[in-house]
Amino acid sequence: MPSVLAAPVGLSSARKGAGLFPRRALPPWLLLVPAFVSLGAVSVYPIVNGLWLSLTNTSLVTQEHDFVGLANYALLWDDPTFWNAWRHTLIFTLVSTLAETLIGLAMALLLYEPFSGCAVVRAAMLVPWAMPTVVTSKMFGWLFDGQHGLVNYLLLQVGLIDANVNWYGSVDNALSTIIFADIWKTTPFMALLLLAGLHTIPASLVEAARMDGGKAFAIFWYVRLPLLLPTLLIAGLFRALDAFRVFDLVYVLTGGGPADSTETLSTLSYKIFFSTLQFGYGSAISTAMFVTEAIIAVGFGLFVMRQMRRAG
Repeated sequence: MPSVLAAPVGLSSARKGAGLFPRRALPPWLLLVPAFVSLGAVSVYPIVNGLWLSLTNTSLVTQEHDFVGLANYALLWDDPTFWNAWRHTLIFTLVSTLAETLIGLAMALLLYEPFSGCAVVRAAMLVPWAMPTVVTSKMFGWLFDGQHGLVNYLLLQVGLIDANVNWYGSVDNALSTIIFADIWKTTPFMALLLLAGLHTIPASLVEAARMDGGKAFAIFWYVRLPLLLPTLLIAGLFRALDAFRVFDLVYVLTGGGPADSTETLSTLSYKIFFSTLQFGYGSAISTAMFVTEAIIAVGFGLFVMRQMRRAG
């Protein structure tokens, strides 16, 4: 009798656990639903909605909201203002990322070696990066003021210039001034990432290279740099993606001027959205910016993966 009764009980328990989501696995999925909904609300929906708006002529001025297909992208292709901002954004991204990576690597190598007051120097290094970007923009606006700026005063005293230079008010100097401000602010972040990468390199390898008679540059080039390359590439990828979205530094310091010489895709889309209220055309600019950044991310990511596989 006990054996007869045991079969239905086992069968019923098996039936209860059958199905796509067993009862034991169902609560974790339910707990993840709020996270999925939140991510969809703040990430997926804005992208989809922006893509839809880019296919319309939505404007708060004319009160139009009609589907126009790829008309906005056709206008974008022939818009010199867009290409001007696109070119400035790429120049800013390439120059700032390369300079911050190289200078950050040099700072990381210096801070990796122990010396008196090393902890204080490492903490002080993060001050520029911790400062809000608006504060940095205002500070550099005062430093590089064309009439009463400290930079012009010091350069005049040293004799490097004969007259005041209009740094961010000149078409020739405005973009380079913004790039310099971004390098000053963000280089400590790159140095911090690369310093963490240096600490992952086994000290025994460096000691073995020194015992074999390796010089400082040879040890860096043949031992440290190959092992640091994955960290270096990933840090450069993160920085490039962040630099491509630059907005606050440009908007506060120059506003995209003078004569659109510092206009970036972020500042241009902001002006189209909130100055002309052309949501359709502004969404097309934002979509083009998103596609460009996605291409950079995919290309850089494939390069990083290839280098990491080559390094083993």
